[in-house]
Amino acid sequence: MFTRREWLTLTAGAGAALTLDPRSLLALQAQPVIRRAIPASGEEIPIIGLGSSATFSQIARAEDLTAIRSVLETLVKEGGTVFDTAPGYGASEEVAGRVAADAGLTNQIFWATKVNVAGRGNPKADPAAARAQLDTSFSRLKKDKIDLIQVHNLGDVPTQLAILKELKQQGRVRYIGVTSTSENQYAELERIMRSEPIDFIGVDYAVDNREAEERILPTARERKIGVLIYAPFGRTRLWARVGDRPVPEWAKEFDATTWGQFFLKFVAAHPDVTCITPATSQARNMADNLGGGRGRLPDEATRKRMIELVDALPQA
Repeated sequence: MFTRREWLTLTAGAGAALTLDPRSLLALQAQPVIRRAIPASGEEIPIIGLGSSATFSQIARAEDLTAIRSVLETLVKEGGTVFDTAPGYGASEEVAGRVAADAGLTNQIFWATKVNVAGRGNPKADPAAARAQLDTSFSRLKKDKIDLIQVHNLGDVPTQLAILKELKQQGRVRYIGVTSTSENQYAELERIMRSEPIDFIGVDYAVDNREAEERILPTARERKIGVLIYAPFGRTRLWARVGDRPVPEWAKEFDATTWGQFFLKFVAAHPDVTCITPATSQARNMADNLGGGRGRLPDEATRKRMIELVDALPQA
């Protein structure tokens, strides 16, 4: 067996497999990416998307944007649509908007961005500054109507969510929501989910980070709120934990052919997850990630087995 790194080197972005049988590889690649319905509308989106923090953000600062174009083209070509970004992710929002326009991809992408002008020293958001940030996002993404805008990290939700409600009423944004990747904000996130008319949340969730299962995901189901998942690889923690270990043989029972797909399929198998948005700056990893949304997903017994395997690994 091969690690993700080894097999992707061999296949140059074509995906990865536990077996070298080219028919099996082609059959898996031919399967469509699973789609999930947005609870607020019934609109279906691919379960695997693309995030733009971490390495994507770093590459976006480079003069040569070939890698960014390649990642976005792979996202769309291989069956994805959702691209998650934020003004706080360095040059990611501006560069992605420009590159997508140059590549003719703007209208093929489900654009999800964020707003947050509240800061630690100033927890209250200036409404004028928030509106200016939003206007900049519309300009960067070259869209009159953005698919999804969320209040980033629960920054002054009363002020900034109120502005998003206005934009939705005006038809300038299709869906609105809030995000948090901090467990200490989960109680407040749940309160907002129960009290505000939001369409989406963004939250962290991974095979070794399952706190969202306790109350956040059940509340999303109850309130009919879509869920974007961030950090499905524990940022880089899970890669450090598996190291060069081979993917277990039994992973092929749910069509996971790399560790990346193993981690993504664990998350995708949760019925309350709408879309997962791992960040990457490499087209071959984008293709591999989309493989995590193809084929079979693990059942509950298998998910428990996956947890046991990962929990037994050394801490990163």
